[in-house]
Amino acid sequence: MRKPAKLLLATAAVLLLLALALHLLLQPQRVTGFVLDTLGDALGLEITATGSSEYHLRGAPVLVVRDVVAREPGADKPLLRAERVYVSVPWSTVRSRGAQLDIIRIELDSPVLDLPALQHWLASRPPGESRMPTLSDGLQVVDGRIDGDGWNVDRLALSLPRFNPDQRVRGRAGGRVTSGDLAVRFDLAIAMTQPANDAGIAIVGPLTASSGSWRLPARLHLSAPLHFGEDGTRSERLRARAAGRYESGDLQLPFAFAITSPLLLRGGTLALAPAGIALRGNGMVPNLDADGALAYGKRLLLDLDGRLADWPDAWPALPPPIGASDTPLPFTLRYLGSANLSDAASLQLRRDDTRFDARFRLPDVTAWVSSTADGSPLPPLSGHLSTPRLEISGAQLEGVEVVIEDPSLPSGKSP
Repeated sequence: MRKPAKLLLATAAVLLLLALALHLLLQPQRVTGFVLDTLGDALGLEITATGSSEYHLRGAPVLVVRDVVAREPGADKPLLRAERVYVSVPWSTVRSRGAQLDIIRIELDSPVLDLPALQHWLASRPPGESRMPTLSDGLQVVDGRIDGDGWNVDRLALSLPRFNPDQRVRGRAGGRVTSGDLAVRFDLAIAMTQPANDAGIAIVGPLTASSGSWRLPARLHLSAPLHFGEDGTRSERLRARAAGRYESGDLQLPFAFAITSPLLLRGGTLALAPAGIALRGNGMVPNLDADGALAYGKRLLLDLDGRLADWPDAWPALPPPIGASDTPLPFTLRYLGSANLSDAASLQLRRDDTRFDARFRLPDVTAWVSSTADGSPLPPLSGHLSTPRLEISGAQLEGVEVVIEDPSLPSGKSP
């Protein structure tokens, strides 16, 4: 065989072997495994994808993986699962090997995030400055879920048209938060300035809280400067207001609510203190102003001191001379229990020389106030009333003390 022919056959053999090697190396499963292993090593996670995968190199690299699971090595629970993950990056990010965190688009279908597992992983990460990527074509989350400690968010939908940590960001978030039998549905527009840190955030949109036989639809307006640190998310001054109505059967109670307070969100617990609160109603909902603290984690805490501007006309009338007075009614309210307010609360209420100490469940009292004349003349509570003078059916009583006992309330001191 002549030398040129031998050279031609050798070249063809090399090209054939090279093509076979590229075919084996560039199969979607091999590419996916290489990418996920590399990403997992960088993050200290085990990342697998057992579903079908695909990639495209035309235009910009695109990787699509399915049935993705990410967990800390040896952990029982994964911190993230997703039915489908779509990632598109520019060639500049590929060439920089991640040094340049520019991403075109991310899509997540049915992701499930375990918040305690995520917090454990974040606590294990080495200290250092974290970088936030840019998303030139945004982020989309469909049918997501976040599992917290005693609460979760499901039906989560997120949409960000674009994201840059040093620029203003707009997006939408919808879903449902549940804790026990309390559910809050939301569909909110969100705007944030410079998400990298010390960001100003604004949230506007409808939400509806419900539990058992009642629901509370409202429209929320919230704004706050935020700081993200190792001790959680903080705000020096959160401002929020909502207008809505309380609904239970045929009962509808319109109201307006506002709060101003520092904020701390850490470890799944939200705390607002010292908080200034205002509530305005129309008839049955009282007009009140209060100061104190609110916190929500595994349970809801209310610790408020304030005053009622007056006794609402729609409430059962107070006997004279208590009802004839026009002075405000200072009060103290304490509650620690379920977020649907179904546990016992304590209330101290004063007007002039009259004092009333009570323990009650808010849903029971609300139902009694709105009931017809056929209901019980005594409210469903346990309490003690003391007043120097009381007029009943023309009779004047002095040094009056009244004790009411509701056997359905647990014994012991109120929170």
